[in-house]
Amino acid sequence: METGLSVRHLIGIKDLSVDDIRLILSTAVRFKEQINQPMKRVPSLRDLTIANAFFENSTRTRLSFELAEKRLSADIVNFSSSSSSVSKGETLLDTINNLIAMKVEMIVMRHPYPGSAYFLSKNVNAQIINAGDGTHEHPTQALLDAFSMMDRTKRDVSEMKIAIIGDIMHSRVALSNIFLLKKLGAEVMVCGPATLIPKHIESLGVIVEHSVEKALEWCDVANVLRIQLERQEAGYFPSLREYALAFGINKTRLNKLTKPITIMHPGPINRGVEINSDVADSEHSIILEQVENGVAIRMAVLYLLAGRM
Repeated sequence: METGLSVRHLIGIKDLSVDDIRLILSTAVRFKEQINQPMKRVPSLRDLTIANAFFENSTRTRLSFELAEKRLSADIVNFSSSSSSVSKGETLLDTINNLIAMKVEMIVMRHPYPGSAYFLSKNVNAQIINAGDGTHEHPTQALLDAFSMMDRTKRDVSEMKIAIIGDIMHSRVALSNIFLLKKLGAEVMVCGPATLIPKHIESLGVIVEHSVEKALEWCDVANVLRIQLERQEAGYFPSLREYALAFGINKTRLNKLTKPITIMHPGPINRGVEINSDVADSEHSIILEQVENGVAIRMAVLYLLAGRM
């Protein structure tokens, strides 16, 4: 295995090698142990300045990155487009170059447009970490999802069957998860209404299923995705109530299974739509573990990328 990452930026899972992914996951194990100690902070990134540039709303991802940066002793600049010159018409490139002129070396960016992180990586003199670009990719979410699966089940991803259930078409989490899980040798199924599953998705090596009962019976882990109404320009199903009846994950459905499965959700949760509270808060769920593991994964990504400076 390589001793460092093969990439200078983290734009997407598609750009990472299997060795890169394994290195990030193994490094995160050590950081998780560290942040569960009384002394949580390490000096690994002291004197490194990181800007969190979020052009789209976020709670978990933004706070997780910020906490990871603080745990590594980095200097942090938090940037929100709503309170910046972007609202006056300043371009993305000008905005980021102004941050870099203030001696910022690394940019963590979330942006509503696919390809924005890649564009920056080719046009600015700083390292770029993609914290989600439109419906394209969300690489650190896929990494923390894989880490969480293995941490809970004590099995390698290559030994698992994972069903991704919900709004596949509009989800950057789904695409990054598919890329990562297939690279690591997992069996992957996508499940949802036909209107929310992209055409030709089978070309990525996944199984397509439209029965949520069959998907749940097949899988070891179900990663349930949010219905992203803010990204939908047309009605992809009759109503939220009908979606919940046909595809919602509830205790009744889980009780009918012949084996226990692990339930995941990247958040935020639409309770009572894609997942019920009796499942989200049950012993089958690792949703809060995903949040905890997100800090360790992002510490690993920041630390390893800083080694490529």
